[in-house]
Amino acid sequence: MTQQTILEFTTPGRGTSNITGAVAQAVAASGVRTGLAHVFVQHTSCSLTITENADPDVRRDLDTILARLAPDGDPAYRHHLEGPDDMAAHARSVLTGTALTVPVGAGRLLLGTWQGIFLWEHRTGAQRRSVVVTVLGA
Repeated sequence: MTQQTILEFTTPGRGTSNITGAVAQAVAASGVRTGLAHVFVQHTSCSLTITENADPDVRRDLDTILARLAPDGDPAYRHHLEGPDDMAAHARSVLTGTALTVPVGAGRLLLGTWQGIFLWEHRTGAQRRSVVVTVLGA
């Protein structure tokens, strides 16, 4: 059995948005009891991650690390059509990834106690983002 859902989110700008609940609802609605949930974001300047869901300092620190790896407005960047955060956002997306696969058991996501699924916005302004959730299994 395969079920696919497209979820829409508006991000407030750079940072993480917890989308675990929306993905969990898509999994529950699929009717799949055992299988996999594949989660994919259809954009090149944001990403998906599974990380700490209890202490927001973890996510803030991850933003700090990415800012060091791909700073906004680096004069060496050639691509800057949409502003100083444009190329940095693309680099951060490549470094962190646009897809996740999570096991499904008993009709729910089998995440660890402290894990959550986050849409990680790398642009500084608010954005509309589409996330495809494909659930496969029996």
